[in-house]
Amino acid sequence: MRMTLTVRPLAAADRPDWDRLWTAYLDFYGTTRPPEVFDATFARLLGDAPQHGLIALADGRPAGLAHYIFHAHNWHVAPVCYLQDLYADPGIRGQGAGRALIEAVYEAADAAGAADTYWMTQEFNTTARRLYDRIGQVTPFVKYSRGPKA
Repeated sequence: MRMTLTVRPLAAADRPDWDRLWTAYLDFYGTTRPPEVFDATFARLLGDAPQHGLIALADGRPAGLAHYIFHAHNWHVAPVCYLQDLYADPGIRGQGAGRALIEAVYEAADAAGAADTYWMTQEFNTTARRLYDRIGQVTPFVKYSRGPKA
């Protein structure tokens, strides 16, 4: 039996499920964030900021999320869209949730007139990269970071 998958904008009532999903996403990458970061992030995702959140529902149950940000870019007149976070519960991976979330971000980017949509993942994320290789273009860029200020 095929599951019913829907993607919609994040809503205030999604907070408990969003907490669970984002915690699992952060766990996957071996990190945590304090409660104040959860609070600030969720508020930004619901506000009028350039950040936005989506939630995927598998048979009506929250099972995935995507966070994306519009920002100016010096190589384009139009803004670009950065898909910052993407997560699907392990039990539904391979059933279209990741693709549906990315396609929903593509639709939002197109509606906003974004010049491009991009994202990053860690090299070892081979399961997700199989999807990304089908619906995106890998670039030769390598990310550097100063790291968090102490």
